[in-house]
Amino acid sequence: MSSVINEQPLIIRTDRGLTISGTRITIYDVIDHLKAGWTPKLIENWLPLTQEQVNAALSYIEANRTEVEEEYQSVLQTAQELREYWEEKNRDRLAQIAKTPPKPGTEAIDAKLQAWKAKLGLIARSF
Repeated sequence: MSSVINEQPLIIRTDRGLTISGTRITIYDVIDHLKAGWTPKLIENWLPLTQEQVNAALSYIEANRTEVEEEYQSVLQTAQELREYWEEKNRDRLAQIAKTPPKPGTEAIDAKLQAWKAKLGLIARSF
């Protein structure tokens, strides 16, 4: 099921799904970063993982591509359902927060934030 070094599996199944042993990082986290175009070295530094852990994850994904991809799609679907649930549950509160005027004295930083959002093409979501 998993890559093994020194008789200890590097990829294990936990209640979170396929997980890199000794961490809370799942294979799905690694897949997310790969799909975003990240290199293994960047993933290693960002998550943080050892080169051995990243290589084990990549090997496991490659060796079990079909079942990992099916499970990944299921994880994405569950995450989307949870996001929609909480957005709906908090819709009124988020609308109330959006209507709240900024605190006095924060106008300059708010303008700077809005300028950065515009520059990056980020659009505030309305609920």
